[in-house]
Amino acid sequence: MSTNTGDDSKQRAVEQRIEVRKGQVTEKMSRDAFRQRFMARFYDPKFRVEDESLDRLEAIAWEAYAAGRKSPVTEKAGPGFADPDYDLSVEWRQASERIKAAQRQQADPSATSRVLIVNASSRNDYSCPGEMSKSFRLSKLVQGTLESKRIQVDLLDLSRLTSDRDLHIHPCKGCVSTAMPLCHWPCSCYPNHSLGMVNDWMNEIYERFAAAHAVVFVTPVYWYQVSSPLKLLMDRLVCADGGNPDPTSTHGKKPDEAKKLELAGWDYPKHLAGRAYGLVVHGDVAGIEGSRRALTDWFDWMGFVEAGGKSRLDRFIGYYEPYATSHATLDEDDNMQKEVVNVALAVANAVAAIRAGKLEEPDANLEAPRAK
Repeated sequence: MSTNTGDDSKQRAVEQRIEVRKGQVTEKMSRDAFRQRFMARFYDPKFRVEDESLDRLEAIAWEAYAAGRKSPVTEKAGPGFADPDYDLSVEWRQASERIKAAQRQQADPSATSRVLIVNASSRNDYSCPGEMSKSFRLSKLVQGTLESKRIQVDLLDLSRLTSDRDLHIHPCKGCVSTAMPLCHWPCSCYPNHSLGMVNDWMNEIYERFAAAHAVVFVTPVYWYQVSSPLKLLMDRLVCADGGNPDPTSTHGKKPDEAKKLELAGWDYPKHLAGRAYGLVVHGDVAGIEGSRRALTDWFDWMGFVEAGGKSRLDRFIGYYEPYATSHATLDEDDNMQKEVVNVALAVANAVAAIRAGKLEEPDANLEAPRAK
């Protein structure tokens, strides 16, 4: 007589669906290729006096790569985690604790209102163009307006990715597409010491988002889309929308465990929801409306609160005019400058209303039938 129950049948059906598909990039890189890439950092002839030292360092780096020592310094996770005995990355724990502290400060009613401004242009004085960007100028205009309202401002200048030595926002690895719980909050993909993927900026950036009551993005259009630094930032913020705050529940990056967790029922927590947002998109020929729509859709999906129609701006600066005079054109466009001020003022109003409990979206109490 069969003892199988309906629950047993459901469990078997779930197990049949969690197959982990393999077959793409199945081998490690060769020893020769590894050495060539490692040594490329030391192309300058001045390094030749240290060739023997570099050989020893390269051998250590190769051994770390071959052994897959992604997180070489760990400690037991301890109480409060799904698996207290799991060897948790010390770097991940430190980042998580800083973010939690920022969240607590942000939620403190006595804390000064804080807005994070993101300048998304790649240009600055110290990068190849040798000139500040219009996005930076507009960001400073937003900053001055907010500070006049006694709001604390944090300016995140993504152009540092093009001018600061070895500062990175490494690409998102797409863990979400395997299973949402495999994407940890904060991201545990980096640093990856075995791959040399270090100096990742995102742990600091997560903390700065967590501390903010609102964000304002100022971005140019590059080839009909937002700038590449901004897209890197957006992709890496995926962990804030549904990410798993406990890496021990998937024992690091175990895809089969993550699939089981998601299929058992995942609540897709929105870790940054409830913050206001403002947006300035500018270009010179095309793409401003599409980029503005995409960004507002993204903010809405993340659970950010729009600050009204005047908080979302897309404008051309010097439509089909030469790039060489675009700063002068911005100087002359008083109306756009006033519109950017309005973006800042709308966000300031929204922050005050949210913190006073006076701004609530009409659909805030509706439960979404699709959790994802």
